[in-house]
Amino acid sequence: MTIRPGLLALTLLLTLSGQAQAYSYAAAGKEPLIDAREALLGAATDGKDASATLSEIADELTYLEQHHKVELQGPLAAAIKGKDASATAALLNRAYKAEIERRLEGASQNLGDYQTAKVLVVKSKRFLDLILPSLDEGDRKAAEQALAKVLDAIGNPGVFGVGAKPADAAAFAAAEKALMAVLAPL
Repeated sequence: MTIRPGLLALTLLLTLSGQAQAYSYAAAGKEPLIDAREALLGAATDGKDASATLSEIADELTYLEQHHKVELQGPLAAAIKGKDASATAALLNRAYKAEIERRLEGASQNLGDYQTAKVLVVKSKRFLDLILPSLDEGDRKAAEQALAKVLDAIGNPGVFGVGAKPADAAAFAAAEKALMAVLAPL
């Protein structure tokens, strides 16, 4: 009889640890454009060579240039070489805006897969958080509210189906459009 309570406790512990991993919504992982931010801004401020950092993010910048029609690599190199930290920050914000657009497009295409859509929206928030300080107070609040509406529009699977809320593609599209409108001047 003493073995059963121990076995029950072990089973419960393993089950709970497995559920904690299954419901992890962390958007962990490397984001080269975010990781390079401080190095690029520091190089622009101090006039240091940033060619190594730029080459590390070249693939990401090339993708954004090709798929989101923004010119980044040449202007970014020129801004850093010219010791123009504000132009460097503005170009990074433009890259982050394109990344947000990219992630939200992916989330929109994966509205039927809650976990994938949620991770993409959460990753877009990491980029938005870097842009927010450059926005005025009204735009900052509007951007945060729009992203919250995007997150709400992906729905929720609930817990074992209880409290489930289906994704709302129309609400997602409207919230995404509102967010991109706030970010349009970047």
